[in-house]
Amino acid sequence: MTATKSKGEGTKADPWKLKTPSGSSEFLAYRDETLDPPALVVKVGKTELRYQLRCLEDLRAMLAKHGDWMLLGSADEQKPAADGTVESWARSPKNPVKGWYGLKKGLRGRFGMYVPPVMKLLGYADVEENPKNNRMKAR
Repeated sequence: MTATKSKGEGTKADPWKLKTPSGSSEFLAYRDETLDPPALVVKVGKTELRYQLRCLEDLRAMLAKHGDWMLLGSADEQKPAADGTVESWARSPKNPVKGWYGLKKGLRGRFGMYVPPVMKLLGYADVEENPKNNRMKAR
């Protein structure tokens, strides 16, 4: 699997234009280091989600340690995440931030939907692009 191709520089003025792993939706993403804490900002239509920017390096390290494919398991904040998925890791008190990487209460979920395409774009991970049950692994 190759890195995702995207127009954009990953800045607020020129965000990356990406698709969800299933290919069903498009979204914009960019790094904003001026926020406190620095964030990966995701825009889906008029909705803006934010994840701690450190999630990119933390997820990369976790996947490398895991050593194999891991289900994405995307879920809204209000729904439970399946055990052993990227989504459940992003909410776990055992991850490096000891809880949610999502920063906006009510919109902290969907980590497994929007962060993996950024990881693929950056060359940090391979991400499957099937209609359902996608997985990722460290490069």
